[in-house]
Amino acid sequence: MAEAVSKQDRPARSGRQSSREPVGRSAQKRAAIIDAARTVFLRDGYGGAGMDQVAALAAVSKQTVYKHFTDKKSLFTAIITTDIAATEALTRDMVTALSESQDLKADLHRFARQHIVHVTQPHLIRLRRLIIAEADRFPELARTWYDSGPERGHASLAAEIQQLAQQGRLRAPDPLLAAQHFNWLILSIPLNQAMFHGSDTAFTTAELDHYADEAVRVFLAAYGAL
Repeated sequence: MAEAVSKQDRPARSGRQSSREPVGRSAQKRAAIIDAARTVFLRDGYGGAGMDQVAALAAVSKQTVYKHFTDKKSLFTAIITTDIAATEALTRDMVTALSESQDLKADLHRFARQHIVHVTQPHLIRLRRLIIAEADRFPELARTWYDSGPERGHASLAAEIQQLAQQGRLRAPDPLLAAQHFNWLILSIPLNQAMFHGSDTAFTTAELDHYADEAVRVFLAAYGAL
């Protein structure tokens, strides 16, 4: 459901523009708007956030905000996809290299330790809470999060697990299920704790490493080659 925007909220259409904004400058403004919007949404919630506040914080006009994003929903969707893409990029190379690993156990440990740190970043936890809170009213936002994050991540990991199984290095008749198991062995304890403990949740490096290492141990006990 697209957000309804009143005539007062929408900027007036101007006449013909004399020149186009340089691509680099336009990209910078878009990034600034997304950064500002993230702050506003996390501070005020989805319902309380407004394009005026976003424009003021980004130091751009509201017309510029609407030039990049047609409404509040599209802006929030951009935050979701941007943040998930940035997080996924941090471990992408680790995942895609697994099928060629010379030391699979060590590389699984390395991935698990990095993955758990990135997914439990405070701003991602707060964003996840906000999406869940709005899931009934805006189910497509929750779907965007799931499709762009967990579902895409599971598919990428499953492709590597399938190759490892074909090489005889893992036993995984259902690679996607194996990927889902591994992901939740890594994340379930700290992620669930962070989701329900509010802003007072803080994990030490040793705690996160322990969760990650134990996830690898259990995963290999279940899926490792005999």
